[in-house]
Amino acid sequence: MEAILEVQDLHVRYGKVEAVHGVSLSVAPGQIVSVIGPNGAGKSTTLNAIMGTMDGTASSSGIVRFLCEDIGPMPVEERVRRGMCLVPETRELFSSMSVLDNLRLGAWPRRRAGDRNCMDQLETVYRLFPRLEERAQQDAGTLSGGERQMLALGRALMAKPKLLMLDEPSLGLAPLIVREIFHVVSRLRSTGVAILLIEQNARAALQVSDHGYVLETGNVALHGPAQELAGNRRVIDTYLGLGRQAAA
Repeated sequence: MEAILEVQDLHVRYGKVEAVHGVSLSVAPGQIVSVIGPNGAGKSTTLNAIMGTMDGTASSSGIVRFLCEDIGPMPVEERVRRGMCLVPETRELFSSMSVLDNLRLGAWPRRRAGDRNCMDQLETVYRLFPRLEERAQQDAGTLSGGERQMLALGRALMAKPKLLMLDEPSLGLAPLIVREIFHVVSRLRSTGVAILLIEQNARAALQVSDHGYVLETGNVALHGPAQELAGNRRVIDTYLGLGRQAAA
């Protein structure tokens, strides 16, 4: 199956310091691909380079193709228009606006493009996250951490993306909420959206993924089917926290 996203030999520099060293990865339509690794491995930097959201101190080289087209020269707005959507780890919600208004903003690129059905994903979002419907008129700033993550995901889905990129969706959340978030991520596979998942919680990420990449110090150290990585001794010892118990 032809990749919806293909990254080849991606390098990212901050001044003279190279943070990402020749990363290559791909995501097929309807596939969930995870990138796991420790803090400082270059996971979020890779994601921001793909989305074109790096700050002014960074520069990148390599090829990023989306829907078989080189999007390297394209601004963020054009990447969004073509069907890419990023949920950053900071979530970037409008705290003083209601839950519903935040969701409406997610549909804004479609509305600006003249899509009269730009709100047609609202029912799907409410079905995935019933609490958002219950709190539709509540200010986003009053939500719990888990509810804010749900709103960030829901807002992204309002844009009806072809590729959804998630940066550390479990960050700072209680274990019960983490399970709920990853359950929804797994369910999104049935909608046909492709997902690139950046995550430190290797166990949860590999459980919902089709394919995985292990990023260490800016390099792809391992990659393969998620189930194979979950059974890899190096991944078990380093990232799954099982150690000698798993070996026994």
